[in-house]
Amino acid sequence: MKKWWIVGGVVVVVLAGLLAGPWIYGKFIAEDDAPAASVSTEGAQAASGSIDGEWAVGPGEGANATVAGYTVSEILNGARVTVVGTTNQVNGDVSIAGQKLTAAEIVVQVADIATDSSRRDGQFRGNVMNADTFPTAKFALTAPVDLASLPTDGTAATVKADGTLTLKDQTRPVSVDVKVLHTGDVLVASGAVPVTWTDYGITPPSLGFVTVDGNGTVDFLVSLARS
Repeated sequence: MKKWWIVGGVVVVVLAGLLAGPWIYGKFIAEDDAPAASVSTEGAQAASGSIDGEWAVGPGEGANATVAGYTVSEILNGARVTVVGTTNQVNGDVSIAGQKLTAAEIVVQVADIATDSSRRDGQFRGNVMNADTFPTAKFALTAPVDLASLPTDGTAATVKADGTLTLKDQTRPVSVDVKVLHTGDVLVASGAVPVTWTDYGITPPSLGFVTVDGNGTVDFLVSLARS
Protein backbone atom coordinates (compact mmCIF):
# COMPACT_ATOMS: atom_id res chain seq x y z
CA MET A 1 0.00 0.00 0.00
CA LYS A 2 2.81 2.38 0.91
CA LYS A 3 4.49 1.78 -2.46
CA TRP A 4 1.32 2.74 -4.36
CA TRP A 5 0.94 5.86 -2.20
CA ILE A 6 4.45 6.93 -3.13
CA VAL A 7 3.87 6.26 -6.84
CA GLY A 8 0.56 8.14 -6.71
CA GLY A 9 2.27 11.07 -5.02
CA VAL A 10 4.93 11.23 -7.70
CA VAL A 11 2.27 11.23 -10.43
CA VAL A 12 0.42 14.07 -8.70
CA VAL A 13 3.63 16.11 -8.41
CA VAL A 14 4.50 15.55 -12.07
CA LEU A 15 1.02 16.51 -13.24
CA ALA A 16 1.06 19.60 -11.04
CA GLY A 17 4.40 20.60 -12.54
CA LEU A 18 3.10 20.15 -16.07
CA LEU A 19 -0.02 22.19 -15.36
CA ALA A 20 1.57 24.89 -13.23
CA GLY A 21 4.79 25.21 -15.22
CA PRO A 22 3.46 27.62 -17.85
CA TRP A 23 1.72 29.72 -15.15
CA ILE A 24 4.94 29.89 -13.12
CA TYR A 25 6.88 30.90 -16.23
CA GLY A 26 4.40 33.62 -17.09
CA LYS A 27 4.01 34.88 -13.53
CA PHE A 28 7.55 34.87 -12.25
CA ILE A 29 9.89 34.65 -15.24
CA ALA A 30 8.39 36.17 -18.37
CA GLU A 31 7.06 39.22 -16.54
CA ASP A 32 10.66 40.05 -15.66
CA ASP A 33 11.53 40.36 -19.36
CA ALA A 34 12.06 44.07 -19.86
CA PRO A 35 10.33 45.39 -22.93
CA ALA A 36 12.35 47.42 -25.35
CA ALA A 37 15.50 48.99 -23.91
CA SER A 38 15.15 52.69 -23.21
CA VAL A 39 17.74 55.47 -22.98
CA SER A 40 19.30 55.64 -19.53
CA THR A 41 20.45 58.98 -18.08
CA GLU A 42 22.34 57.36 -15.21
CA GLY A 43 25.84 58.81 -15.18
CA ALA A 44 25.06 61.12 -18.12
CA GLN A 45 27.27 64.15 -18.65
CA ALA A 46 26.62 67.64 -19.96
CA ALA A 47 26.65 67.79 -23.76
CA SER A 48 29.95 68.55 -25.45
CA GLY A 49 29.80 70.64 -28.61
CA SER A 50 27.08 71.03 -31.22
CA ILE A 51 24.87 68.15 -32.30
CA ASP A 52 25.28 69.15 -35.96
CA GLY A 53 27.28 66.75 -38.10
CA GLU A 54 27.43 63.16 -39.27
CA TRP A 55 26.90 60.34 -36.80
CA ALA A 56 27.18 56.56 -37.02
CA VAL A 57 25.71 53.77 -34.91
CA GLY A 58 28.33 52.31 -32.58
CA PRO A 59 28.29 49.61 -29.90
CA GLY A 60 27.67 52.00 -27.00
CA GLU A 61 28.21 50.76 -23.46
CA GLY A 62 26.42 49.74 -20.30
CA ALA A 63 22.70 50.50 -20.16
CA ASN A 64 23.05 52.49 -23.38
CA ALA A 65 24.62 49.72 -25.45
CA THR A 66 23.16 49.50 -28.94
CA VAL A 67 20.42 46.89 -29.29
CA ALA A 68 17.36 46.31 -31.47
CA GLY A 69 14.67 43.69 -31.91
CA TYR A 70 11.02 43.11 -31.09
CA THR A 71 8.54 42.77 -28.22
CA VAL A 72 5.39 40.66 -28.52
CA SER A 73 2.84 39.04 -26.24
CA GLU A 74 1.89 35.39 -26.66
CA ILE A 75 -0.20 32.70 -25.01
CA LEU A 76 2.12 29.80 -24.14
CA ASN A 77 0.35 26.66 -22.86
CA GLY A 78 -2.45 28.83 -21.49
CA ALA A 79 -0.23 31.47 -19.84
CA ARG A 80 0.27 34.97 -21.25
CA VAL A 81 3.94 35.88 -21.51
CA THR A 82 5.93 38.78 -22.91
CA VAL A 83 8.64 37.84 -25.40
CA VAL A 84 11.60 40.11 -26.11
CA GLY A 85 14.01 39.36 -28.96
CA THR A 86 17.21 41.40 -29.30
CA THR A 87 20.47 41.73 -31.19
CA ASN A 88 23.43 44.09 -31.10
CA GLN A 89 24.02 43.58 -34.81
CA VAL A 90 22.80 47.06 -35.76
CA ASN A 91 24.30 49.70 -38.00
CA GLY A 92 23.24 53.00 -39.48
CA ASP A 93 23.94 56.67 -40.03
CA VAL A 94 22.40 59.96 -38.93
CA SER A 95 22.78 63.50 -40.32
CA ILE A 96 22.02 66.63 -38.29
CA ALA A 97 22.17 70.16 -39.71
CA GLY A 98 20.94 73.40 -38.19
CA GLN A 99 19.90 71.41 -35.08
CA LYS A 100 17.53 69.36 -37.22
CA LEU A 101 17.71 65.64 -37.83
CA THR A 102 17.66 65.58 -41.62
CA ALA A 103 18.45 61.94 -42.40
CA ALA A 104 18.60 58.68 -40.48
CA GLU A 105 18.76 55.00 -41.33
CA ILE A 106 18.96 52.07 -38.92
CA VAL A 107 19.55 48.54 -40.23
CA VAL A 108 19.12 45.39 -38.11
CA GLN A 109 20.37 41.88 -38.90
CA VAL A 110 17.23 39.77 -38.48
CA ALA A 111 18.95 36.38 -38.23
CA ASP A 112 20.86 37.54 -35.13
CA ILE A 113 17.75 38.43 -33.12
CA ALA A 114 17.44 36.01 -30.19
CA THR A 115 15.14 35.32 -27.22
CA ASP A 116 15.53 32.91 -24.30
CA SER A 117 14.34 30.01 -26.49
CA SER A 118 16.32 28.55 -29.38
CA ARG A 119 13.19 26.72 -30.56
CA ARG A 120 11.25 29.99 -30.80
CA ASP A 121 14.22 31.66 -32.52
CA GLY A 122 14.35 28.93 -35.14
CA GLN A 123 10.69 29.51 -35.98
CA PHE A 124 11.22 33.28 -36.04
CA ARG A 125 14.21 33.19 -38.39
CA GLY A 126 12.69 30.53 -40.61
CA ASN A 127 8.93 30.32 -41.07
CA VAL A 128 8.10 33.75 -39.64
CA MET A 129 10.76 36.11 -41.04
CA ASN A 130 12.49 34.06 -43.76
CA ALA A 131 15.77 35.64 -42.69
CA ASP A 132 17.78 33.88 -45.41
CA THR A 133 15.74 35.71 -48.05
CA PHE A 134 15.07 38.92 -46.08
CA PRO A 135 18.16 39.34 -43.88
CA THR A 136 17.58 42.90 -42.66
CA ALA A 137 14.95 45.15 -41.13
CA LYS A 138 15.26 48.90 -41.66
CA PHE A 139 13.95 52.21 -40.36
CA ALA A 140 14.48 55.31 -42.52
CA LEU A 141 13.55 58.89 -41.62
CA THR A 142 11.21 60.67 -44.07
CA ALA A 143 10.78 64.10 -42.46
CA PRO A 144 13.13 66.44 -40.55
CA VAL A 145 12.99 66.41 -36.74
CA ASP A 146 13.66 69.59 -34.75
CA LEU A 147 16.29 68.95 -32.07
CA ALA A 148 16.79 72.58 -31.01
CA SER A 149 15.16 71.95 -27.64
CA LEU A 150 17.29 68.88 -26.85
CA PRO A 151 18.71 69.40 -23.32
CA THR A 152 22.45 69.87 -22.88
CA ASP A 153 22.55 69.07 -19.15
CA GLY A 154 22.57 65.27 -19.37
CA THR A 155 18.81 64.86 -19.36
CA ALA A 156 16.77 63.35 -22.19
CA ALA A 157 13.88 64.62 -24.32
CA THR A 158 11.29 62.88 -26.48
CA VAL A 159 10.66 63.84 -30.10
CA LYS A 160 8.38 62.37 -32.74
CA ALA A 161 10.00 60.92 -35.86
CA ASP A 162 8.20 60.01 -39.07
CA GLY A 163 9.71 57.42 -41.34
CA THR A 164 9.32 54.06 -43.01
CA LEU A 165 9.79 50.61 -41.54
CA THR A 166 10.81 47.73 -43.80
CA LEU A 167 10.24 44.12 -42.73
CA LYS A 168 10.41 41.15 -45.14
CA ASP A 169 10.85 43.63 -48.01
CA GLN A 170 7.50 45.30 -47.16
CA THR A 171 7.79 49.04 -46.44
CA ARG A 172 5.16 50.99 -44.50
CA PRO A 173 5.01 54.55 -43.08
CA VAL A 174 5.42 54.76 -39.31
CA SER A 175 5.57 57.38 -36.58
CA VAL A 176 7.53 56.77 -33.40
CA ASP A 177 8.30 58.64 -30.18
CA VAL A 178 12.08 58.73 -29.82
CA LYS A 179 13.83 59.40 -26.53
CA VAL A 180 17.10 61.26 -27.20
CA LEU A 181 20.07 61.97 -24.91
CA HIS A 182 23.14 64.08 -25.70
CA THR A 183 25.79 63.04 -23.18
CA GLY A 184 29.34 64.24 -23.66
CA ASP A 185 30.04 63.76 -27.36
CA VAL A 186 27.60 60.87 -27.75
CA LEU A 187 23.98 60.76 -28.83
CA VAL A 188 21.70 57.96 -27.63
CA ALA A 189 18.20 57.35 -29.00
CA SER A 190 15.54 54.74 -28.29
CA GLY A 191 12.02 53.98 -29.43
CA ALA A 192 9.40 51.28 -29.97
CA VAL A 193 7.52 51.27 -33.28
CA PRO A 194 3.97 49.82 -32.99
CA VAL A 195 3.47 47.11 -35.61
CA THR A 196 0.60 45.01 -36.93
CA TRP A 197 2.54 42.02 -38.26
CA THR A 198 0.22 41.17 -41.15
CA ASP A 199 0.82 44.65 -42.61
CA TYR A 200 4.29 43.35 -43.48
CA GLY A 201 3.25 39.93 -44.72
CA ILE A 202 4.21 38.35 -41.39
CA THR A 203 1.90 35.64 -40.04
CA PRO A 204 2.04 35.40 -36.22
CA PRO A 205 2.51 31.74 -35.23
CA SER A 206 -0.49 29.81 -33.90
CA LEU A 207 0.67 26.27 -33.16
CA GLY A 208 -1.82 25.01 -30.61
CA PHE A 209 0.47 25.30 -27.59
CA VAL A 210 1.46 28.88 -28.51
CA THR A 211 -0.48 31.75 -30.06
CA VAL A 212 1.30 35.03 -30.81
CA ASP A 213 -0.58 38.34 -30.77
CA GLY A 214 -1.13 40.11 -34.07
CA ASN A 215 0.45 43.31 -32.78
CA GLY A 216 3.79 44.11 -31.16
CA THR A 217 6.65 46.58 -31.39
CA VAL A 218 9.92 46.84 -33.27
CA ASP A 219 12.41 48.24 -30.77
CA PHE A 220 15.72 50.05 -30.92
CA LEU A 221 18.29 51.73 -28.70
CA VAL A 222 21.21 53.14 -30.65
CA SER A 223 24.37 54.83 -29.45
CA LEU A 224 25.73 57.29 -31.99
CA ALA A 225 29.30 58.56 -32.33
CA ARG A 226 30.62 61.17 -34.73
CA SER A 227 31.66 59.64 -38.05
